[in-house]
Amino acid sequence: MRHITTHDAPATGLRSIGDTSWHTRGACHGMDVEDADAVFFPLPRDHEAIAEAKELCGWCPVRRDCLNYALENGLKEGVWGGLTEAERRPWHDGLPQRLDYSRVIAFFNGRDVHLTESERQVVINHAYVRGWHTDRLAAALQIGHKHARDLLRQAALKVFDRDRTLGVPRRKKKRTQNPRATRRPTPTKPETKQPVSSPVTSPSTGAPLGKAA
Repeated sequence: MRHITTHDAPATGLRSIGDTSWHTRGACHGMDVEDADAVFFPLPRDHEAIAEAKELCGWCPVRRDCLNYALENGLKEGVWGGLTEAERRPWHDGLPQRLDYSRVIAFFNGRDVHLTESERQVVINHAYVRGWHTDRLAAALQIGHKHARDLLRQAALKVFDRDRTLGVPRRKKKRTQNPRATRRPTPTKPETKQPVSSPVTSPSTGAPLGKAA
């Protein structure tokens, strides 16, 4: 809390465990250190002090970032993000399985977000689907080249196993039709009747033959 309430810039070492760019926009920023400790670290049964801290957190524009900061760094004492230690306990217990897509988007936008295991897996799956090179994933997650290559390979195997398990339909082959069946009969021209020429008869042939005299 001291790094948040003082006007001094937070230590650069904090960048490795979470994004601290939101500190200067906090409602508690600029408070006296002793006053901030008294307000945000009250006794468990000091309900008046707890209500005062929650009221201040209620109109803080970076309340969600404050809560994420406490969860990422394992800060289980005091009021962070408007929640007391008891109210944050379920969040601490389920932190590895937490999946907040807004944090994943912030990570892709270049913010220093301390991803959970589930959020990190979303980044890996996205990198595989988008065809990221190993060097790009290694730089994004700040890991070694070999580790990034293994993660992409595991993502590929998961997709393969999923498709095999769910039975992704294969592309149907086109049937090859019988060329004889598909061959259309060539249209025949209508038969034209040729005019029948009547035999030419001479007048002598048509007359009856008479008896010889």
